[in-house]
Amino acid sequence: YILSIMYCSENNQIGSYMEETRTCSCHYEHPSCQGVIPCSVGDGSHCASCSYENRSRCASCNPGYMLSQGTCRNTIPDSTDNYIGFETDLQDMELRYLLQKKDGRISIHAMFISNDVRLNNWFDPSWRKRMLLTLKSNKFKSNHVHMLLGISLQICLTKNSTLEPVLSVYINPFGGSHSESWIMPIDQNSYPDWERTKLDIPLDCYNWTLTLGNKWKTFFETVHIYLRSRVKTASTQGNGSVHFEPLEYMDSSRNLGYMKINSMQVFGYSMHFDPDAIQDLILQLDYPYTQGSQDSALLQLLEIRDRVNRLSPPGQQPLDLFACLLRHRLKLSTTDVVRIQTALQAFSAKQPNSM
Repeated sequence: YILSIMYCSENNQIGSYMEETRTCSCHYEHPSCQGVIPCSVGDGSHCASCSYENRSRCASCNPGYMLSQGTCRNTIPDSTDNYIGFETDLQDMELRYLLQKKDGRISIHAMFISNDVRLNNWFDPSWRKRMLLTLKSNKFKSNHVHMLLGISLQICLTKNSTLEPVLSVYINPFGGSHSESWIMPIDQNSYPDWERTKLDIPLDCYNWTLTLGNKWKTFFETVHIYLRSRVKTASTQGNGSVHFEPLEYMDSSRNLGYMKINSMQVFGYSMHFDPDAIQDLILQLDYPYTQGSQDSALLQLLEIRDRVNRLSPPGQQPLDLFACLLRHRLKLSTTDVVRIQTALQAFSAKQPNSM
């Protein structure tokens, strides 16, 4: 009632003050009963101070909020599209269809490198074979990063072969040594498995396709594929099958067969990446033109960090892909990466919506 008298008694009429909306409910629309209601000062989205010219509007905001038309709203970063792209308009069903058709629009030309295997040549798969599909973007395409949506191989076996291919796939997201790759948890905890399709040709050939789609897509620079084989034979205990590693198979007189890889492709898309522009953002952390400029740079770097790390592969410990990006595509030292991460962490802790 006191608030109604204070704020809702203009023009010789008294209305009702509503706490939730901080407005007056007037019995007659003309003229209004509402007077000037001072801004609400407090934490969070409340004002840090009210304006002297108009007491109903904010003059300043709390950390993590920005002044917009006299009210305090959540601070959001400017668009990061100038620095790095992320999005594709393709939906999951479209991606699956394009992958099944091996559509050239999502095929990325990657170099095949292997000392163990030559495409379209038969080889003895008893020993582990190593193959790479790499883009070498650090050297030749520094203004792009690449998203992996799927992998496809065509594998043939000799007639009546008892061998079965076993593939292990490691992903190197932005370059660097193989030790910084992560292994795909294929067919584990809802992660996709290889889909094998028999080709309608006289040879015993199959298309092997791994479809990641939007759910499991990830950055990649190099795909490391390790091929080993296992021997499938009838079980002595019943109608089932058992598998052996070729070297464990004691019957050396039996021909285990040969294998051939006709083709190997990666599917995905390339995205705009501007390392110089991101370097300029980082420079503002040390040499801010204004405090607002530094906060804006921090917000944009936080946005980039969170969106990059959101594509970390599944696992108990998420990978810090953002730190990997800084090291290998911006060529920053470990000391600089730690300094940047510390600044972002301290700034993020002050934000009301840091999670």
